Amino acid sequence: MSKNRGQAPEDMIISLYAGGMTIRDIQHHLAATLGTELSHETISNVTDAVAEEVTAWQTRPLEAFYPVIYLDALVVKIRDGAHVANRAAHIAVGVDLDGVKHVLGIWVQAVEGAKFWASVCAELANRGVKDVLIVCCDGLTGFPEAIEATWTRAMVQTCVVHLIRASMRFVSYTDRKAVAAMLRPIYTAANEDAALMALTAFADSNLGKKYPAAVASWENAWERFTPFLAFGPALRKVIYTTNSIESLNYQLRKIIKNRGHFPSDTAAIKLLWLAIRNIEDKRARERAKEAGAPRGTPRKAPGKLVEGSVIQGWKAALGELALIYPDRINPYL
Repeated sequence: MSKNRGQAPEDMIISLYAGGMTIRDIQHHLAATLGTELSHETISNVTDAVAEEVTAWQTRPLEAFYPVIYLDALVVKIRDGAHVANRAAHIAVGVDLDGVKHVLGIWVQAVEGAKFWASVCAELANRGVKDVLIVCCDGLTGFPEAIEATWTRAMVQTCVVHLIRASMRFVSYTDRKAVAAMLRPIYTAANEDAALMALTAFADSNLGKKYPAAVASWENAWERFTPFLAFGPALRKVIYTTNSIESLNYQLRKIIKNRGHFPSDTAAIKLLWLAIRNIEDKRARERAKEAGAPRGTPRKAPGKLVEGSVIQGWKAALGELALIYPDRINPYL
């Protein structure tokens, strides 16, 4: 499609699509703003042409070693025959040895549990990932087992922020502040024994007795929570939360909300990939505009959202990892 006057350029269509507009929305928008009438098929062909790029990105070779991988999920609505079903779109972000974050892939969970996670881990391994030290995620059925079957020495760490949120679901608004104060000594404890004492103190308290389900959420996740307590402050800060992708997910949720439901898993993955690319491109343009500004001018342009951004305090965290896992880190340094 040429970019003559009266015809909408492909990149404009892609940008509108990446912002969450449907093909029908794009048709109306182009007609209203440019007076351009384009068929459903023409717009559809432009967005479909991106599919090859998405496939190339989803199958590209990866690094052999990632010290940390974060995994988080968004809920997407997928049309399944006559029904619309909620499915989880999982986004994996790997941190390389320089502390730089990379989106490794996006997967929509079509089947429950272990089988799905085994296929995701196999895919990452087939793309070149030989070893991972720590995988930080929410408590997902079948995931820890799939990780440990693929990378036998990897440690699966439950995201502490998810754990706090999960236990707070059972607590009434008026008690939240007091419960949060009782939970804090658990995840800031010097070691596992001190954390267990803090959990017992919470369980035995009036609040613990009032909210036994909040206590149970910690007890049930205990085995996957405690590895975190063996690390020092710098490394704890890095694996405390999947926050590295929380801000990304916040942006993506807004776009998914605009979009409603998707005709297929592939369509959902395509939109999420386009949305990430679109956000990063927009931020890069804003930073480029400020690059020529006189010295001392305050910078307002946002940094990289996820791809290519660097984990804060990474050097100290890597130093801790090198002491704990010298045999696994040194070959890659």
